[in-house]
Amino acid sequence: MSVQNQRIARESGRKPALSIDGLIKEFKPSRSFREANPHLLTDRGTVQAVRGISLDVYPGEVVVLLGANGAGKTTTLSCAQGLQPADGGTLQLLGENPWGASPELRAQVGIMLQDGGLPQAIHPIELLKHIAKMYKNPASVDDLVQRLGINEFNGTTIRRLSGGQKQRVALAAALVGNPKVLFLDEPSAGLDPQSRTVVFDIIREQRERGVAIVLTTHLLDDAQRLADYVYIVKRGENVTEGTVAQLLQETNEQAHTVSFTAASAISLQDFPAHLRDSVTLTQDSPGQYSLTGELTPDHLNALTTLFVSQGIMPSSFTLASRTLEDVFLDISGRDIR
Repeated sequence: MSVQNQRIARESGRKPALSIDGLIKEFKPSRSFREANPHLLTDRGTVQAVRGISLDVYPGEVVVLLGANGAGKTTTLSCAQGLQPADGGTLQLLGENPWGASPELRAQVGIMLQDGGLPQAIHPIELLKHIAKMYKNPASVDDLVQRLGINEFNGTTIRRLSGGQKQRVALAAALVGNPKVLFLDEPSAGLDPQSRTVVFDIIREQRERGVAIVLTTHLLDDAQRLADYVYIVKRGENVTEGTVAQLLQETNEQAHTVSFTAASAISLQDFPAHLRDSVTLTQDSPGQYSLTGELTPDHLNALTTLFVSQGIMPSSFTLASRTLEDVFLDISGRDIR
């Protein structure tokens, strides 16, 4: 979906398939946590894992929810899926409060959890056929099995499948009910390149069918490829939102990254002094460098001049603009959570 079509869809007056407004979710912490973090406690002695998150997901779009570990993504989606009650704010999933939802609502929602949530002692196709019997108009199990290559490992129980194989079964289980809303948690985790391509195609096809898709992932390249709209959350709150193009445009348009591989050691001190202030040079791994910042032709000239003076022939050399991962790291920070 183009940025223009996305804007039209969000301004057309249609109702969102999922609407979250000011969501609050609190937990009672352990004694050790209370003693170590008294500043995080409410007057009731609870901790707010989610502090006012709001988002909308419309039919026919892929919305990606991004945040570091502990940002509140899982709790938000757990409330949106009706697995936990909210402590504040409002949630509407296909016009209903998902907490205590009717069977009719649940039949229209597909959920793919990162840990699968699948029974372990059953074979994949047997499980999918069992799930299909729970719906009035299920998708074709045979088509899903063929598309996701599940036949190849159907002789093995789910317990003994690899992580990527379990992901394929979990996706099929989420799709078998022909949902109107689809929650996907790390749908490409553990997949080989061929399976990843098929999963991406399926997600796009579901979007074209008008399915509202909520996706979470730590693979920012995947998010950039799939997202129609992005919400980034931090410490239980919204930080920013928009299409990928909008998020990239709001950041420094002059920022680029040159990545190259060189056998010789290179330092930013090797550059002329007037070119050092606006860039950083990092060694991502032995011999693999990244020059990032407000790069100009002068920086590229200085780098290639350095190659010539030291007799360096880089085995790889790429120039790229900022990515969604760069935006995410700028917002969420680069420290491990």
